[in-house]
Amino acid sequence: MEPGRRDSLALLTDLYQFTMAYGYWRAGRQREPAEFELFFRRCPFQGGFALSAGLGECLAFLRGFRLRPPEIEYLQSVLPSTMEKAFFDYLRTVDASEITVSSAPEGSIVFATVPLLQVKGPLLVVQLLETTLLSLVNYASLVATNAARFRMLAGPDKKLLELGLRRAQGPDGGLSASKYSYIGGFDWTSNVLAGKLYGVPVRGTVAHSYIMSFTSLAEVQPRTLKPLDGDEPVDFLPLAESWLRQVCQTLQVPHDRVNHGELAAFMSYAIAFPHNFYGLVDTYSIMGSGIPNFCAVALALNQLGYRAVGIRVDSGDLGKQAREIRQVLRTCSAAFQVPWFATIPIAVSNDVSERSLEELMQEGNEIDMIGIGTNLVTCPLQPSLGCVYKLVKVNGCSKLKLTEDEEKMTIPGSKVVYRLYAATAGLPGSSQPAGNQEPRTSLFEHAQPCAQETPGPRAVPGCCD
Repeated sequence: MEPGRRDSLALLTDLYQFTMAYGYWRAGRQREPAEFELFFRRCPFQGGFALSAGLGECLAFLRGFRLRPPEIEYLQSVLPSTMEKAFFDYLRTVDASEITVSSAPEGSIVFATVPLLQVKGPLLVVQLLETTLLSLVNYASLVATNAARFRMLAGPDKKLLELGLRRAQGPDGGLSASKYSYIGGFDWTSNVLAGKLYGVPVRGTVAHSYIMSFTSLAEVQPRTLKPLDGDEPVDFLPLAESWLRQVCQTLQVPHDRVNHGELAAFMSYAIAFPHNFYGLVDTYSIMGSGIPNFCAVALALNQLGYRAVGIRVDSGDLGKQAREIRQVLRTCSAAFQVPWFATIPIAVSNDVSERSLEELMQEGNEIDMIGIGTNLVTCPLQPSLGCVYKLVKVNGCSKLKLTEDEEKMTIPGSKVVYRLYAATAGLPGSSQPAGNQEPRTSLFEHAQPCAQETPGPRAVPGCCD
């Protein structure tokens, strides 16, 4: 949710939080010191870890947490009329200035049952915070973890582009996905607003609609392009057509079967963006039209001193097609003595999932960039992280939840989290909670939310006591 709407989040909660708050107030317990912990019970995606995310959003929420007159009036209209007016007067004084939050750093590895957040403060206030904090942490940590899993499958060298805005669960889901995918290891987003709000690097190529909108070379306007090191504009159309004849002869592709509307689209885009020409080559036929047209326009640009920046494929067997395209690029590089042509980046996208990405990486490929949307932002393998927010201490007394479901039992009392590392690889293997009286090197950082700035992407919040 964008920063401009932070002032309205006090009511982004469940109604029973306010009825419980009234119960505390009636009993005179509203200021009793209490501690809650936010954690998840099982690692997501049947994996062994999660990434902690959403801390910056939580701190921003806490800084602005207060109930304004219109919100209190609304509460009075929906809560039982028997509730005393003095309670609503008390709510006007409530804020998060006495709340202390301890957390794992943003983007760090966390494990099941270990607190992501420890929230301390007056009982009434820490109770009111529950639902909103869960909402801010659950999806953020889930999509960051999902992004990290894609990054692990892709390896460190492939570039990953998040392009799930159109498939996300609404605008807020799209913005969160872009932000937390970046924290999880993606390089770029296609989401322009996420770039503006959060500083996530933005990238884009071109859509099939642009290619399909052209029918003939007569639609290419303007036709001229200045050479990179020259002043006199050159008529780009005959130059690209000349290269097309040479490319078709070299690749043994019938010249008359190449789609001229596609060629016109490539020419027009190249004239508009000579430094950033990107070809989407699967609108009609990849090898029969898209690749010959791309190579012709890219070689024409090269003659004028420019370099094409990439090719994108959005359908079919991505690994096979990338290998075939790379071979064509190498052939053209050798035939026309343009060394850089062989290394033009190849990008793919087509409903990429964990399984399809794993198969791509196992079979070997010539792919440089992978665009992932639906299977990243919707987290179809697990739609929720399942975080919970449980009371562990109130008024100095540890609290334990006993239940028929053993998994839902809680560990009482304040805790310190120890990070255990594997002796051989130096990687975090687990985190173990322990009583807070033991000697410690804690995973947690402490933050007073009203005194810190919101961390940006990949930032670790500062530490203050």
